[in-house]
Amino acid sequence: MAVEQWPFLTSLPNISFPESLMYDGYFLDNNSDYNMTERVNIHQDTTSSVVITFIYFVVCTIGLCGNALVIYVILRYAKMKTVTNIYILNLAVADVLCMMSLPFIALQLALVHWPFGEALCRVIMSVDSLNQFTSIFCLMVMSIDRYLAVVHPIKSTKWRKPRVAKLINLTVWGVSLLVILPTMMFSGLDIVPVCGIVWPEPQDVYYTAFIVYTFFIGFFIPLAVICMCYLLIIIKVKSSGMRVGSTKRKRSERKVTRMVSIVVAVFVLCWLPFYVFNVTSVTSSIKPTPVVKSTFDCVVVLGYANSCANPILYAFLSDNFKKSFQNVLCLKKVTGLDEIERSDSRADRSRMVHDAVIIGANLETHNASLLNGELQTSI
Repeated sequence: MAVEQWPFLTSLPNISFPESLMYDGYFLDNNSDYNMTERVNIHQDTTSSVVITFIYFVVCTIGLCGNALVIYVILRYAKMKTVTNIYILNLAVADVLCMMSLPFIALQLALVHWPFGEALCRVIMSVDSLNQFTSIFCLMVMSIDRYLAVVHPIKSTKWRKPRVAKLINLTVWGVSLLVILPTMMFSGLDIVPVCGIVWPEPQDVYYTAFIVYTFFIGFFIPLAVICMCYLLIIIKVKSSGMRVGSTKRKRSERKVTRMVSIVVAVFVLCWLPFYVFNVTSVTSSIKPTPVVKSTFDCVVVLGYANSCANPILYAFLSDNFKKSFQNVLCLKKVTGLDEIERSDSRADRSRMVHDAVIIGANLETHNASLLNGELQTSI
């Protein structure tokens, strides 16, 4: 998220925010009424920065612990190394790397400058941006995997294998590296110095193009794919449930529907405000008041908080992960971990095959009844 997260600090084009509002207020003349207002604004900025910095460290701690726990249980238990869990592992690694950049970003916010040098600035910008896109692409890949597991359980067996999942994960990282090339090329320090992206002339053109580029690649397209996948899943589950008519299928339908609503809602909740701010910055003028700057800081934190939500959404809602967590944290001694279902996808596939057999049997019975009725009519 570092790719766009400091527009209110670096006087980026289309955001008419004078650096004097952030920095020169410390040197204002004591005799002006204007100075009093600026002092109040500076005090508000300082208070806001302290609060936001504290929240950054809280998010960092929760995100690191949660995702590290996910990584550990997947690597610790052989039965957890499934196709779905391999994608979850990749997502957790991306989130851990993303969380590792948060302390540096928090310190810049608190100090109002970057004290770590240009080399580390480039590294943090690149790593943060890389994992921002990698996390979103992981969510998209996981949604596609869920679609294949539920809608095409038989046909997708040749693709839904651990080896293929690992190759897809590598591809996700490779695509993310290509996507963040502009960040790697233009990240650096400005005159303050603040770590960010220093665009060449014409800056407004580069900045506008970059905001549109990241909006579509980092939010709109992944969201569209996720929504489409889960929409097709809902359609499939409902149609299967209606034909089978079993209580188990109805419970499964409600569970999947609830899971879909949580996944989509949290994804949109965490990322939409951030991209709304960025798109608005290039489509209209934003007055950089202290309230606006504080709101933007909260929006950025909300985006990072998505990394804290991921372990809950994609791990704690799985019984296998729950049992593994309880065993690792010694909250509850869980026996028979090796007997846990090998994967949620396999369970889905088995359920779909079973339902297909039931549907086939019902159709045969129905056809036999119709044929019997026709024979009786003809006689």
